Amino acid sequence: MNQSPARRGTARPAFPFTEHDLDRFRALQQLAYRCAEKTADWLEPGVTERQAAARLRRELVAEGVEDYFHIPFAWFGDRTAFRRFRTPLQFFASNRRLEEGMPFVLDCAPVVDGYTADIGYAGKLGDNPIWDRIAVDLLDYRELIVDLVRERTPLNEVYAAVDALIARHGYDNRHRVYPGRVIGHQVTRNTARGPAGVTLFGFGVRTLQTLGRELIGERLHGRSPLWADGRASRHAPTPGLWAVEPHVGFRDVGLKFEELLVVTEDDAYWLDDDLPHVRRGKELAAR
Repeated sequence: MNQSPARRGTARPAFPFTEHDLDRFRALQQLAYRCAEKTADWLEPGVTERQAAARLRRELVAEGVEDYFHIPFAWFGDRTAFRRFRTPLQFFASNRRLEEGMPFVLDCAPVVDGYTADIGYAGKLGDNPIWDRIAVDLLDYRELIVDLVRERTPLNEVYAAVDALIARHGYDNRHRVYPGRVIGHQVTRNTARGPAGVTLFGFGVRTLQTLGRELIGERLHGRSPLWADGRASRHAPTPGLWAVEPHVGFRDVGLKFEELLVVTEDDAYWLDDDLPHVRRGKELAAR
């Protein structure tokens, strides 16, 4: 008997990557975090967000990166919590200067040979006890997300569970400020043939070509490559790679991580546990 279109739309796709592919994604993610850490070590009072974003880009170029899913971002102070953000232009690096005690967030998404990493690195300049507390709590979101995805919980329900935990911690959800309120998005191997290194509205031209194809293809099957809290995300996690970025805030302090989550047909796990926010959260919790 032929299936109805709706029934066909619920079919679970096969996991699209080989172990070699995962190794390449993992290596690129480590490269991205390495560049973020080098940039963080370089930061000092008086540096602007624009200077930090430019430094991060130079570190990536020195590692052989020629293309980007999106350009590097840097946010300082209350901008790490996206306070008073009203338009997409406010996400771009500004002339805000870093001061002692301030939190900062670096975000970059290099592409090498079509493989993509999209990472978020949170840090602080000097002491900030609120920042330390949130850094420990971030590990709870990381554990909750993978557990629920492993259980094939619909993506919009995972989003709601993260929101509920944020509220229990006494923080507020800042990923809702992202365009589309997304907490994550699918990552595929970029096969578009547009000009490498050319960006439009902050995104690589090849990225926009690939995203357009993915968005149309997934919607035809009743799924979305963008993970938010709306109707389009009312489906089980799609096998593949997802860049996931829970972002929380408390007053003028914002923290997030962003890393790759592997979703197979019957399992889920973080691509790599040896990452700065994991090590740092465990170190702070042990004090």
